Amino acid sequence: MGMFTEERAKAILDKVVALSKADECTAQLTGSTAGNIRFALNNVSTSGIVDDTELAVQVAFGKRVGTATINEFDDAALERVVRRAEDLARLAPENPEFMPAIGKQTYKPTDTFSAATAAITPEFRARIAADSIAAAKKDNLIAAGFLQDAQSFTAFANSNGNFGYQTSTSADYTCTVRTEDGSGSGWVGRNVTDIGKFDAGDAIAIATRKARESSNARALEPGKYTVILEPHAAAGLVSFMMFFFDARQADEGRSFLSKKGGGNKLGEQVYDPRVSLWADPWDADVPVEPWDDEGLPRTRMPIIDKGKVAALNYSRYWAKKQGKPETATPGNLIMSGGTKSTADLVRETDKGILVTRTWYIRMVDPQTVLLTGLTRDGTFYIENGEIKYPLKNFRFNESPVIMLNNVEEFGKPIRVSGDESNFAMMIPPMKLRDFTFTSLSDAV
Repeated sequence: MGMFTEERAKAILDKVVALSKADECTAQLTGSTAGNIRFALNNVSTSGIVDDTELAVQVAFGKRVGTATINEFDDAALERVVRRAEDLARLAPENPEFMPAIGKQTYKPTDTFSAATAAITPEFRARIAADSIAAAKKDNLIAAGFLQDAQSFTAFANSNGNFGYQTSTSADYTCTVRTEDGSGSGWVGRNVTDIGKFDAGDAIAIATRKARESSNARALEPGKYTVILEPHAAAGLVSFMMFFFDARQADEGRSFLSKKGGGNKLGEQVYDPRVSLWADPWDADVPVEPWDDEGLPRTRMPIIDKGKVAALNYSRYWAKKQGKPETATPGNLIMSGGTKSTADLVRETDKGILVTRTWYIRMVDPQTVLLTGLTRDGTFYIENGEIKYPLKNFRFNESPVIMLNNVEEFGKPIRVSGDESNFAMMIPPMKLRDFTFTSLSDAV
């Protein structure tokens, strides 16, 4: 029951809105059919298919709001969930920042659905797992990974006549390959809308090569080094930074984008002029739904333009309070880059460190976005344009704001896998100077 047609979804939502006796009602229906396969120690461990559909109803009496959910859709169930939401709203305190349901909107559809991904079979998943395991076994390595694919839909309607419906697909593949003695580890991740763009052979070859080459790593004294961050390594730091592009945080002095004495740094030069970043729901490589969680239509929006802060996210409440236009929350991030691959950047580096992946990233100082985390699954020393030897992993303390002011060169952007960032992202490999490693880590 995971997928509903637009006609069926609209019929349910219209019925829910009509049932409500509240001042306003918003209903959202979401569903998905997701398949997966997991393997570890060179054996398949689990596989399955999960169907899920849920209806969420939010109502308001004045500024009192109540929400209830249900996964049954007969008339009695619909009446029950609406009444439950209304009962909760009557009991709730007034929300001083309440914003009424949005009016009727126009949404331009985005290309988020692939028939090929929706048609993935258990046999296809099994073949991907088998090929991954076989490639690892060939080199006496041990593979563990996960493939999950899904087709989903989102539909919503409110008492102001607004309605939206969109279908989407996605496929996520991750694989970690270890040497038998546990001294080497390689990792690869892929995320696509269209499974036709996923090459399992190419992906597993990267993970197995890094596992072989990272074995018996050497220690290097922590300090500041020129680094090449592969796109997955850079994504975690950059996406973390984007949570601070909220206008309210900046205006209230809680962000690195706050100005002393009040206000924010909108329009100011904060990064290297080579840094440009934007959101675009219609981007062919990382399409996303044409609305945000509040139903606001997304648009192509410059966020950083040649190093200057070009936009901040104004929620509906904060936009009204500040007298600014409200902005939809971005669903993707696209960063400018060049044409070179990671290997090209390595060949042009005299001395430096190549980082495959960053992990366990945590905040140290929100005023500077100073983050701490670990490298993992393949860290290498570069000398005279070549990978010389593997390195023990590091803990780093670094701010992406400082990092993006220490740019030497960007490579060609690629789409990163969803588990490494909080947005759908196109991001380049980055060659950066003075990246700060603070200590060694014995973890592989």
